[in-house]
Amino acid sequence: MEFFPEVNLNREQVEAMARALYAVAKTDGLHEREAGLIASFWIDAGGGASTLSELERADSPPPSALAGVLTTSAERLLFLKTALLLTWADGKVSDEERAKVNEYAQALGVDAATLTGLESGVKDYLLGHLVHVQNVDAVRDVAKKLDV
Repeated sequence: MEFFPEVNLNREQVEAMARALYAVAKTDGLHEREAGLIASFWIDAGGGASTLSELERADSPPPSALAGVLTTSAERLLFLKTALLLTWADGKVSDEERAKVNEYAQALGVDAATLTGLESGVKDYLLGHLVHVQNVDAVRDVAKKLDV
């Protein structure tokens, strides 16, 4: 089963997700890798570059507003997996980032056990991209950082 399955989103959903991703990233200071991941999400979803800078400056959507826009389980899980991936983009998950993701998860009706499972899946997803790396010590170091 694919960890990031294709989910059809409309423009309003993509925009709300991008704004919420910025909210997560900004909790401990927006890092270059986080901004790059959000930009990649935005571009892959069909957004334009000028609008992306506007979204970065826009107010963060309250969790309840995001829940009103993401109505299916697939949409909600996609957002949470993307947000969790984003929290690892700079190499560590801050308490502030974790709290913000938890806040969104609660509003989206996702319980703590499911969120923990999603985070484990994100870690596996990240480690899966290192399978072909020849430097075993480097892979081991990454795994330690991910607490796997």
